[in-house]
Amino acid sequence: QVQLVESGGGLVQTGGSLRLSCAASGNIFSINVMGWYRQAPGKQREFVATITSGGTTNYADSVKGRFTISRDNGKNTVALQMNSLKPEDTAVYYCKLIIRTSDYWGQGTQVTVSS
Repeated sequence: QVQLVESGGGLVQTGGSLRLSCAASGNIFSINVMGWYRQAPGKQREFVATITSGGTTNYADSVKGRFTISRDNGKNTVALQMNSLKPEDTAVYYCKLIIRTSDYWGQGTQVTVSS
C-alpha cells in the first residue's frame, strides 16, 4: 500500500507565497514520478508540475516562473514552492505519485489566494 500525505496549504494574499509538501510511504519503487495537480471549484483537476526521480521537471504554462517543484528521493517527499500567487491559483492541490502504471493520490490541501 502507498500513502501520500500533503501539508502546507492555507490562505494567502495576492503576491504571497506558500510551500506545499507531500510525504509518500509504503511500497515505493525508487524509479517514479511525483507531482502536483489542482482542482478549482467547478473545474476539472489539472496538471501543475511533475518531477521524475532523476530530477527532470515539467510545469504547466500557467505556473512557469512562479512555482518550483523539488523532491528528496531519500525521504520520498516532494515539495511545491509557490510564489507570486494569484487568485486564479485558488484550488485544492493534490500530490500524485506514479509508479510504473499505477497512480496514487493524496487527500488534497486547500490553497486560497485572496485579492
